[in-house]
Amino acid sequence: MENIYYLLLVGLIFWYFICLRKVSEVARIHAKKYCEQSQLQFIAIARQSSRLTFNKKYGLVWLSKFDIEFSGDGESSNNAVLNLYGLKLGSVEVPPYRIS
Repeated sequence: MENIYYLLLVGLIFWYFICLRKVSEVARIHAKKYCEQSQLQFIAIARQSSRLTFNKKYGLVWLSKFDIEFSGDGESSNNAVLNLYGLKLGSVEVPPYRIS
């Protein structure tokens, strides 16, 4: 009987990593789209954190924060924070940056 619990635990861990991978792919798409719309050069994206949270607007969802590295002038790099609620874009927090 305990073998079923071990198998269930391994399956749950496997599902969690697949879910995080899908969220990362969606975050990359949102980041590239945001950079194209704002006429910025997209450089890189990295996961900052992911946690299960409750929000009045979205309910019980995975809140994932990503660091986006971009350039406004082609020479310097800047960082922004992208928030995803599940697979939906919540907000993009962009500090002031230099443009060409």
